[in-house]
Amino acid sequence: MQDKAPITVTSPLLPQLDDLTCMLKEIWASKWITNNGQFHQQFEKALCEYLKVPYISLFTNGTIPLLTALQALCVRGEVITTPYSFVATTHSIWWNGLKPVFVDIDPETCNIDPDKIEAAITPQTTAILPVHCYGQPCDNQRIQHIADKYGLKVIYDAAHAFGVEINGESILNWGDLSTLSFHATKVFNTIEGGALIMHDEATKKRIDYLKNFGFESETEVVAPGINGKLDEIRSVYGLLNLKQVDHAIQQRQHVAQRYTEVLSKIPGIRILPTIQGVRHNYSYYPIFINPEDYGATRDQLYTALRQRNILSRKYFFPLISTFSTYRGLPSASPSNLPNATLIANQVICLPMHHALTSDEIDNILDIVTNKPF
Repeated sequence: MQDKAPITVTSPLLPQLDDLTCMLKEIWASKWITNNGQFHQQFEKALCEYLKVPYISLFTNGTIPLLTALQALCVRGEVITTPYSFVATTHSIWWNGLKPVFVDIDPETCNIDPDKIEAAITPQTTAILPVHCYGQPCDNQRIQHIADKYGLKVIYDAAHAFGVEINGESILNWGDLSTLSFHATKVFNTIEGGALIMHDEATKKRIDYLKNFGFESETEVVAPGINGKLDEIRSVYGLLNLKQVDHAIQQRQHVAQRYTEVLSKIPGIRILPTIQGVRHNYSYYPIFINPEDYGATRDQLYTALRQRNILSRKYFFPLISTFSTYRGLPSASPSNLPNATLIANQVICLPMHHALTSDEIDNILDIVTNKPF
């Protein structure tokens, strides 16, 4: 007898295969499969309406928008960022020939701590690259105040923040630019994909040039661009997923409510705070283990879940600042990042997706609460 399928930490939102096949037939008939086709244009328009943003540019994945954002804003020198994120955040700085400067996080939200930003600014600092970690909104008001004071650009890595709003306003409109990821692991996906959100048509035009080799016309190149275009096939995939993402978020909310109902009562387990007025997307469900109060370490819980075919994730561990490329930077010292270091050693993300069943949730909670190890 085969073992039961694992309970995965995430599961991709998939369009109905018949619907996708029907739209693929239209693409096949047109023979236009990339280069700003009709479905790409429809997808951009539909996303602008859904996300409540004025302009959006689609990309083939979530990393190239980060690279392009830094290029589009002509960022130079040093960029202040967080060590508590996926590596693409800092890699995009490095690939642009810039120097990342790590700032510690607020342990309550896991976002960059605005109180620590100003001390990290030097004459070489030109931008701040914060992350809406787990979809929790950064303290934009304070970050923007600092940026305005020192003449810095602000680019938000909003890979986790699809559809997140505060009091009905999209947080994707914050800063100079915001980036999205549509990777298969995200709340909303196009298998691979991403986007940049900007405020004006001129910036969109420049970014559209940059993601298409810098071509302005068939014979004129106006900038040293890259190939970052999203194709027609993933555009229709995205259009179909956009019709069902609200239902998927509702399902995720039910999972989060069940987790919170049980786990908020367990000594040694901390969950993220609820922020008033925020429309969450429930992209992740991290918990933070205090081993003294919980009676076991994060790693013991992780192993126990895995032994029972439940695939949680230590997300984000280890810190970006500990990787070989970055650990020699002065700002990468653990003494500069005590909160991030602590949180990285405590965090475990439980399975969170729209397809989790009640039995699977109960199974996960049974292990976390009863600690059979």
